[in-house]
Amino acid sequence: MFNLNLSQVIDQVEKEKNIDKAQLIEALEAAMLSAARKKLGPGADLEAIYNAEAGEIEVYEFRQIVREVTNNTLQVSWEEAVNYDPDLTEDAIGEDLGIRLDTREFGRIAAQNAKQIIFQRVREAERNTIYEEYKDRKGELVTGIVRRFERGNIIVDLGRAEAAIGHREQVKRENVRSGDRVVAYVVDVQEIARGPQIVLSRTHPNMVVKLFEQEVPEISEGVVTIEGVSREAGTRTKIAVHSRDPDVDPVGACVGMKGARVQAVVQELRGEKIDIVPFSQDEARFVCNALAPAEVTSVIIDETNRKMQIVVPDDQLSLAIGRRGQNVRLAAELTGWKIDISSETKIAEEKESAWDSLTQIEGLSDIHIHTLYNYGFRSAEDIILADEEFFAQLPGFNLEMVPSVKESAQKVMALEAEKAKEVLVELRGVGHQWLSLSRYVDEAAEKGESDETRMLQLDGVNETLAKRLAEFGYFGPDDLYFENEDERLVHLVELNPGKVQQLKYQANLWANKVTGGTVDILEEVPNDADLAEAALFDQELGGDAPEEAAASDDASDAEAATPPAEQIDASEEVATVEAEA
Repeated sequence: MFNLNLSQVIDQVEKEKNIDKAQLIEALEAAMLSAARKKLGPGADLEAIYNAEAGEIEVYEFRQIVREVTNNTLQVSWEEAVNYDPDLTEDAIGEDLGIRLDTREFGRIAAQNAKQIIFQRVREAERNTIYEEYKDRKGELVTGIVRRFERGNIIVDLGRAEAAIGHREQVKRENVRSGDRVVAYVVDVQEIARGPQIVLSRTHPNMVVKLFEQEVPEISEGVVTIEGVSREAGTRTKIAVHSRDPDVDPVGACVGMKGARVQAVVQELRGEKIDIVPFSQDEARFVCNALAPAEVTSVIIDETNRKMQIVVPDDQLSLAIGRRGQNVRLAAELTGWKIDISSETKIAEEKESAWDSLTQIEGLSDIHIHTLYNYGFRSAEDIILADEEFFAQLPGFNLEMVPSVKESAQKVMALEAEKAKEVLVELRGVGHQWLSLSRYVDEAAEKGESDETRMLQLDGVNETLAKRLAEFGYFGPDDLYFENEDERLVHLVELNPGKVQQLKYQANLWANKVTGGTVDILEEVPNDADLAEAALFDQELGGDAPEEAAASDDASDAEAATPPAEQIDASEEVATVEAEA
């Protein structure tokens, strides 16, 4: 086995495995040394040398030349040394003699051990080569073939190495099969005992950046830069781009002729939507760009808390928020600002409330009130809590008028507190109703009745809709009953107005019925247009078809509801509400 010409074998392995020739020779020399020690013992002084001309590994045993041998392993007599090398003279006594060993005498077991060492060294050299090749490829894209699936991980064949796409790095709903070609982003290359582990990702935001670098020459050349990226893998990505050349449109460069460049990226991401946003040094403009395609009416900036209040037309509110809040969420991540989106109607209501409070303060003109509002003052309480020096530095104000303005604000605040007490008295009835409904829910839970079971008692609710409502915190009918903002159900849960009216009314009927009439029915009966919209929503939703809501029958059931057998002490319940307040 060891007498064949190794030069051709070494050259062939070097080409096939891409392993350095010196590493292969070192492995062969180590293997031959191991085989020789098996035969001669661990105390022998041995050395293995690769002879390139002969194409073999030569093993030498070194012994000291002496006249009288005291150690047969490390010494050789003068007479025996002359037999090995007739040209020796007595001057060589005390020197080492290299005796070439016949490798054929090592035996089968020694040869097997040498073979194992060679394989082990070759594997180690191959692992090191792969690690050295990929350790500098972090942050790059690689292409491979899906080979198999292991414990939720996708194993990808990269040619000379295998890589893994972990469960968290996979795109949800992306159907990947064995044999598919995939492009992935190299997140990390780890050196472990089994060899280099290459970690790939299909969800990393930088994967989109690298794809655009491949498709857009202006980006690879540095003319156009990607300033930021926010991504929800599989659904939508926003990237902010900027051009260093005023003659180059960064958005147009990324889109390409007839959208060819961006479509190539979308195709690689298997249909993921991509919004290309022009970057701007003006923070407000940048946030407005990030919220596109929604139109922005005005922006209120809070630099202290790095927050922006974005005002949009009422018909643009849903578009600005996006499906389940995705548009505003990605825009906030892209810009690094907290974004609060409000409709013009809501802002107008807030302004009217603030105006009612501020106009009651004596000594303030319309100009003063406008100034206070623009600086974030929304009530008389805000004026009382404001620092006097800051207050005096506002345009149109001075230190002399601060005491009188604050004194007047105190009086206004006292009047508002009186009105608040009146409202609280009105709310006591609501609190009593809330406690009655809460008691029923607790008792039902003790009996093992789940929130979903109660939700499915409502006409117009099936299991699919119940799960969607639960995702946004509407677990039972009581959550729908106490929801005052219909917009939240429309924009977050994505119900149409007719479906919202149907569900709110059904929740009112349910609450009235289970509390024996204690809880009032506050919602109006859905009209035919509402029921038509609700039916359209049910058709689009799919799943088990919800039962038709019989508004008139439910209304009659509510009127026929009888009080519960156990009456609630109203005074005790109201006292509890006040204590909690």
